[in-house]
Amino acid sequence: MPPNHNNVTNPMSVKIAIIGQSAFAVDVMDRLINHGHKIVGVFTIVDKGKREDPLAKAAKDNDIPCFKIKAWRSKGVPLPDILEQYRSVNADLNILPYCSQFIPMDVINYPRLKSICYHPSLLPRHRGASSINWTLICGDKKAGLTIFWADDGLDTGPILLQEECDVLEDDTVDTLYKRFLYPVGVSAVARAADMVADGSAPKVQQSEKGATYDPMLNKPDLQKIDFAKTGLELHNFIRGMDSVPGASCQIRIPGNEEFQEGLLFGSSLWKGAIPIGKEIEIKGTTPAIIHEGGLLLRGSDGEYVNVKRVKLAGRIKNAATIDQQTKQVQIEFTLEEKAQIEEIRDIWESILRVDIDEETDFFACGAGSMDVVRLVEEVKDVFKTDLENEDVFLAPTFSEFALNVILKARGVGASVEILYKPIELNVNKRKIKFPCQLFINGEFVDAENSQTLSTVNPATEELICDVQCASVNDVDKAVKAARKAFEEGEWSKISARERGQLLFKLADIMQEYKEELATIESIDSGAVYTLALKTHIGMSIETWRYFAGWADKIQGSTIPVSHARPNRNLSFTKREPIGVCGLITPWNYPLMMLSWKMAACLAAGNTVVIKPAQVSPLTALKFAELSVKAGIPPGVINVVPGKGSEAGNAVAHHPLVRKLGFTGSTEIGQVIMKSCAESNLKKVSLELGGKSPLIIFNDCDLDKAVRLGMQSVFFNKGENCIAAGRLFVEDGIHDEFIRRVVAETKKITIGDPLNKSTSHGPQNHLAHLNKLLDYVQKGVKEGAKLEYGGKRVKRTGYFFEPTVLTNVEDHMYVAKEESFGPIMIVSRFNNGDIDGVIKRSNATEYGLASGVFTKDISKALRFAERIEAGTVFINTYNKTDVAAPFGGCKQSGFGKDLGQEALNEYLKTKCITVEY
Repeated sequence: MPPNHNNVTNPMSVKIAIIGQSAFAVDVMDRLINHGHKIVGVFTIVDKGKREDPLAKAAKDNDIPCFKIKAWRSKGVPLPDILEQYRSVNADLNILPYCSQFIPMDVINYPRLKSICYHPSLLPRHRGASSINWTLICGDKKAGLTIFWADDGLDTGPILLQEECDVLEDDTVDTLYKRFLYPVGVSAVARAADMVADGSAPKVQQSEKGATYDPMLNKPDLQKIDFAKTGLELHNFIRGMDSVPGASCQIRIPGNEEFQEGLLFGSSLWKGAIPIGKEIEIKGTTPAIIHEGGLLLRGSDGEYVNVKRVKLAGRIKNAATIDQQTKQVQIEFTLEEKAQIEEIRDIWESILRVDIDEETDFFACGAGSMDVVRLVEEVKDVFKTDLENEDVFLAPTFSEFALNVILKARGVGASVEILYKPIELNVNKRKIKFPCQLFINGEFVDAENSQTLSTVNPATEELICDVQCASVNDVDKAVKAARKAFEEGEWSKISARERGQLLFKLADIMQEYKEELATIESIDSGAVYTLALKTHIGMSIETWRYFAGWADKIQGSTIPVSHARPNRNLSFTKREPIGVCGLITPWNYPLMMLSWKMAACLAAGNTVVIKPAQVSPLTALKFAELSVKAGIPPGVINVVPGKGSEAGNAVAHHPLVRKLGFTGSTEIGQVIMKSCAESNLKKVSLELGGKSPLIIFNDCDLDKAVRLGMQSVFFNKGENCIAAGRLFVEDGIHDEFIRRVVAETKKITIGDPLNKSTSHGPQNHLAHLNKLLDYVQKGVKEGAKLEYGGKRVKRTGYFFEPTVLTNVEDHMYVAKEESFGPIMIVSRFNNGDIDGVIKRSNATEYGLASGVFTKDISKALRFAERIEAGTVFINTYNKTDVAAPFGGCKQSGFGKDLGQEALNEYLKTKCITVEY
């Protein structure tokens, strides 16, 4: 049932005819009704196609007579039939809240109380239809509105009332209208009507002093930017033309020969240092600079203006990416979302009054700035989604806009496809696809110099693909993208719980793609497929799920402190993310090492730049693709494959990186630690080399000791940081242990890692294979006995025989140095010499892991207490879990991966004290 338009009793009420249009006129009408005035007629514009003006619809809803007038006069003479329609309503007062038509004086002067008109400027300054624009273009410090007695259309009638406001530095037509001219204007018109009704309305004649007659900005020549203006004048002109019609200039995009017209929007004065960026030619001025924050233009006085959006060829783009191809997004809609798209279509049709197809352009259909406001507000009401006017400007076609609304409505977990140059292979009875470019700020891009690294399948020695190789500048771009995401992006705005939901979504998608990930891991690193499926990928997924659960459980504590009497004090701590974190990971477990570090890093709220191993970067790049599908915002994860000496060093030295996590050799770890200290004293955690001792006592379960002793060395081809680097076997069982180990080692199936019967694949790369061959030769030369293996397998691929060396003495090279391969180093110790074997075990600079096999729990715990290692295994080995902290001591590094302790590596503690 329509509202009663006489719902307030007002003894001074008058009969009003509203002449005008737009949502502003609708709100004015509603306010007049609430003040007790009677609306006897509405005179508005005719429909544009199917598009009915909002005022006409509101009149119909309120049962108010509505007249849609195409023109009020012809050849300067009022049309009699139109005058008759107008006179039929018998109004006491005409109100023109927003009127684009010329109204004859026969109408203006007909009512007994004449006519009043709203004008968005402080008359007599800025008379004319583009008054708000000129207020900004002229750099006025004050803006405002005037209600005046209508005259012959020149905005020169007597002033009834005025309201003014300050013009802020970054105000535009839209912001002034939304903040002041619209809301205050509605109330001012109603207040003016009340004053007219009670006879208190003044008629102050306009002075010609300071009066301006400014032209309507509908001609192209008036829209052109004059680059002879100062920086401030440029800013005022561009913001004065925002959001329509736009300030125009001639731009030549790199790669194009011709200049094309561009319209600039979203201006602000640039107050910082001039950033490094890409120059772009603009006719009539010095080159502009494309940078991550927009497009910098230079004024005649040397001051710069930054522009956020540029319209080229009818499409509005972010100024920072005008030289780039538009990133295409593909998404599969649910049935519910398809229904929601139809709701959006209905909203568009109600505003535009045209049939809406996928390519309908909001602005090409005649929509103006207030239509943008209406669209945003109506969509927000339906979808409870945070939209801004800019979302319409940057996605003006229906399909683009609907996609953006659905993605925002999804919030966390929005599934998106990212387009890139794929490598597609038929491997392991399936088709696999993965990127080979750098991943920076949510996009796959080529390295700046197009340098590449060859990635070889260690099982076939064949080239898999060439991967883009990051330069120092590429790393810098990635770090800056990560910093922007941390400080300004969606990642910085979402809650910890939403962050955890995103990480759970990522784990779900990794689970969905686990066979493809395992296949890529296998061909890239040589991992046996079944092991890759279970451990390389399986444990990675478990890690993401574990830390996703931690995201909303990171909290501080309250601390009792001494009070500052007579006042009291409260101290509490906050656990906060560090910022941009750099990760450098090894080649033995490419995806698992990424996950161990990055999951904790992101759960804590940081952003990350990771340099994966030079020889095994492919699962890191596939992971980046999946992170986009999971809805991880741009810039949160950046992957920069490259050389350690260049890209890795750049990450370690970068002053914006505040934490570095590294897994690799002790030698490189020392270099990394020095870089972190010299650059900016960044926090660092290091998981380095190992020479982990495994003690096997006479009283062990020998079958289990043989089986797990072999696994401790040969697991993942020996390319395992916690591999048992030296076995100490007690005299009483030494010979039997060796006999069984050699017999079982001979049974190991070496071959194609994709064959499910294979248990031992190729070494990761040729240089490592050669290092293992040299390692065995050194051992034999020093007197160790080669019980089995030690040679390259006679077949294509980097296959190395599992090896057993015995009679190893403490002074030998192989007793002290890590092989990082499937080489079992066995030394014997005297029966009952517990103290001696523990001392020998600790006689190394490494302290990563250790193990003991014995049925005597006292002996086992005595060993665990005295061994210098970050991990101790008792009657097991390689038993890691995502909830158990992992990390070493001494020259095996410091800091922890996995478990709650890993979060500490990526958090900082802030103590806050309040006095009250």
